[in-house]
Amino acid sequence: MRLDKFLKVSRIIKRRSVAKEIADKGRIQINDKVAKSSTNVSVGDELIIGFGNKTLTVKVTQLLETTKKNDAELMYDIVNEAYKTDYRAEP
Repeated sequence: MRLDKFLKVSRIIKRRSVAKEIADKGRIQINDKVAKSSTNVSVGDELIIGFGNKTLTVKVTQLLETTKKNDAELMYDIVNEAYKTDYRAEP
């Protein structure tokens, strides 16, 4: 499955066009290699996604062509969620 489609179906990113744009800017890595939107994603791959202040690391657990909102989280496990600046901790 293409990276941009996986991100949309899994609901990590809401729109496929936004997923494509982020990937083509080099802000997504698959198994420590920079990935484009057309890169294939497989079960077991580790994705590192840069969202600006947040870096999300997920491991792909299954690939589904379509999914309901409740089942989308079954497609991946969150490995790490790091923030450059944690605004929630400030008073």
